[in-house]
Amino acid sequence: MDKIRNLILTSQDITPFRKRVYLELLNVPVGETITYGELARRIGCRSAQAVGQALRHNPFAPQVPCHRVVAADGSLGGFHGQRDGEMIERKRQMLEAEKAALHKAGNT
Repeated sequence: MDKIRNLILTSQDITPFRKRVYLELLNVPVGETITYGELARRIGCRSAQAVGQALRHNPFAPQVPCHRVVAADGSLGGFHGQRDGEMIERKRQMLEAEKAALHKAGNT
């Protein structure tokens, strides 16, 4: 994880705001999720939408796990700029795979 943190910190291609989003997202454990609003709150931002836009342009996926960010209403939210269809199904599968891997390892 130190390698990806260093890549984020030294990137010349992303804004300081996006760096904060991506670095904070690294703190979300495998098999868990966070809402866009909570991620925004953690970095001192008032806009869940701004966080969503930063995640839409995440150049470090899947090492920076934007699939772990969900909507406050309990839905999956968006993924790669889409709110339904193939990309949301992919997000669902990624989350299910992480939870299955945790369960298989004996963690709950």
